[in-house]
Amino acid sequence: DMNRKDFIKKSTVLSAIGLSSPVLLKGNSNPKTSTYYKLKDQIGFNHIPNNEIKTMNSVVHKANTRGHADHGWLKANHSFSFANYYNPDRMNFGVIRVLNDDSIAPERGFGTHPHDNMEIITIPLEGDLKHQDNMGNGTVIKNGDIQVMSAGTGITHSEFNANNNSYCKLLQIWLFPNKKNVTPRYDQISINTLSKKNKLYQILSPNKDDQGVWIHQNAWFHIGKYDSKSKDEYTLKNKENGIYFFVIDGEITINDQQLSERDGMGLWDISQINFVAEARSRVLVMEVPLEIN
Repeated sequence: DMNRKDFIKKSTVLSAIGLSSPVLLKGNSNPKTSTYYKLKDQIGFNHIPNNEIKTMNSVVHKANTRGHADHGWLKANHSFSFANYYNPDRMNFGVIRVLNDDSIAPERGFGTHPHDNMEIITIPLEGDLKHQDNMGNGTVIKNGDIQVMSAGTGITHSEFNANNNSYCKLLQIWLFPNKKNVTPRYDQISINTLSKKNKLYQILSPNKDDQGVWIHQNAWFHIGKYDSKSKDEYTLKNKENGIYFFVIDGEITINDQQLSERDGMGLWDISQINFVAEARSRVLVMEVPLEIN
């Protein structure tokens, strides 16, 4: 088990590239060195311990209660414990282990670094992100794209702001996979063409043939762009899953709970959720298993 002091000590070394624990490219069956086991062992719970705004089946993470880091070139907000931010009440929501809201200075970024056994999803919100990896991918991920990497047995990659005069803002989300040591893979698509007016549209699923990208986990991601006073609903694919709402911008209401820009709310033990956009809004909705296999 890693206590807080050890966690922070290990995190400091790698915080400059946004990693919270040592990782290896191969040999990840060793729990002392694997990304998967390090991050899983830090949790200690499959569900959601919290001292947050909560009911019997929900938890709210207000934007101003997230972990924050300012490295000059990188301004990062962490919904869950990451790098030098450690909060035992904010370790995960089910298989969602990392939800980082990053702003990267022009032509700066993360040098080459490794991952294994994680499903890593990147969604640029403003600007463009230049990506290179050891699988031969050299691409630019633009606002309106989604990128996914299944780290599996191990990858190395780098990420840099492709713009020389503006910040790149992005969400990066890490999910524990339901299958370890898979062959690493990369995918990137434009999701602009999938967009619907005042309606959620799917951008990620477990199924290769479904709309959006796919990952090694029984998770579904949707995005919605709403006019003020629009109403929508989400029906879970699996009633045993939980669902996490993240307000990219604007303001929505769920079950009388008001959520503003960059607020998050997790719910479980429900099959359908109704919500209202109180202003022009963008919302990311993530349905995920609550238990980590």
